[in-house]
Amino acid sequence: MSASGGGRVPWGPALLSAIATVSWAFLAMAGIAALGLHLIGADGAGALGPMTAAATVLAVGGSVTPYGDVSAFGLGGAQAHAAIDIAPLGVSLVGALLLGWLFVRSLRAAGAVIGRAELAVRAGLVAVLFLLLLAGLTWVGNDTVTIDGATLVLRGLDRRATEQDLLSRLPEQLGDIAEIGGGLLPDRLAELVDAKASVGFTVAPGRSVLGGAVWVVAVLLLALLASRRTPLPPGARALHRTVRPAVSAMCGALVLAVGAGLVAGIYAAVGDDRPGLVLGSALLGAPNGVWIGVPLGLFVPWYGRASGALRRVLPDPVDGLLAGPGRERITVARLAELDGRVWLLVAASVLLMLTAGVLTAARTPVGSPRPLAFAGWCALRLGVVTAVALPLLVGLTRVSAGASLSVLGFDAFGAGLELYGNAPLALALGAGWGAAAGAAGAFAAWATGAAGRRAAALACEDVAAAAAVTRRKDGEAGAKGEEGGEGAGHDGGRGP
Repeated sequence: MSASGGGRVPWGPALLSAIATVSWAFLAMAGIAALGLHLIGADGAGALGPMTAAATVLAVGGSVTPYGDVSAFGLGGAQAHAAIDIAPLGVSLVGALLLGWLFVRSLRAAGAVIGRAELAVRAGLVAVLFLLLLAGLTWVGNDTVTIDGATLVLRGLDRRATEQDLLSRLPEQLGDIAEIGGGLLPDRLAELVDAKASVGFTVAPGRSVLGGAVWVVAVLLLALLASRRTPLPPGARALHRTVRPAVSAMCGALVLAVGAGLVAGIYAAVGDDRPGLVLGSALLGAPNGVWIGVPLGLFVPWYGRASGALRRVLPDPVDGLLAGPGRERITVARLAELDGRVWLLVAASVLLMLTAGVLTAARTPVGSPRPLAFAGWCALRLGVVTAVALPLLVGLTRVSAGASLSVLGFDAFGAGLELYGNAPLALALGAGWGAAAGAAGAFAAWATGAAGRRAAALACEDVAAAAAVTRRKDGEAGAKGEEGGEGAGHDGGRGP
């Protein structure tokens, strides 16, 4: 039952569909967040439920802020209370895929065309229910984590032996400084081992709901643009052949890259001493790492600094490049000086773009018998899509983390990590790489006969309709020309 042409909006089915869509999306996100946090051992410091709620809120654009006194561990002031500014994109991606897929699936019952009113109602119901559940998570995602100094006791040693071992590792010259060897430092180490700090975290309701609103609207819009078999309102039917092939190709290539990164994480966990930590990190952050690597491999520069325990989460050789105290410029060339295998990242990123180019050509209806025209349109469309996608990836993967991450079970005391890319340059490079990949993919698809072979029926119908309109206009113009010619002939046959 479509709402086009003044028809009724199916409120009942739309509401039931929205409830199912939002519920499954939140269940999937909560499940991935809980599993990832459990694997990395975060539930050893606090309750898993509130941590899961906080991680889910972060994944959809929310904000989590720590509170409490951790001065015994060298933290104070703004460092101890800075908001956590990092999104677990593994949780985000699962939620976005499920939410978008269920949403567009509910639209297909409308037929080839869906009314604007029905589309607005269905999207609005999903967004409202999503924000209501998110508001509930902001209430649940608050807890207190007890950080016990006894965990600093070295494995295999008791409390006293730990103090002596820590003292023995100090330079000998420190013993000559007044009061250091005579009891001041041992007393402070004893206080540190005995220390316990209650550190809490709370979700900022207003900022989280606002961020969630932006997130859900972006996901629904992207799902509409990427789904090639979902109906659109009458005025937007041209998107079937102009936008959807390129958007779906780019989205598919990026998700495929995340899958490859997750497989690499599983492989790395097999031979690691702490497989749970590696698996949990991959589950939560595989898209973060992969989507940093794609712009970097396409020569988008990054800037960053890292210190303390958080430097260990960076892959080699990025951790070596950020070993200094200041902010460093990260490029493929600089990383290759430390490890020549980094050039493989460029090859992988170029291959990813070529894959997107071939998919775009295969999903674009062939409206012209000329390969140059077909390649030009594919290059233009994929260039525009990539020019938007690369800056989005740079923004999504921006990292600003510090000691506040400790409230979610990460060992981040005295640590800091900041990574951000050059978004304007990402836009320019995205346009260039997208155009080149679109043209190359179109020529390859044309040469192999794959051009337009995977085009959706809705896109082909739109091309056929456009061709019919063109033929009708040409016919009308020809008929008018013939009538004009006949009239001129009759006039010319008349005598003066």
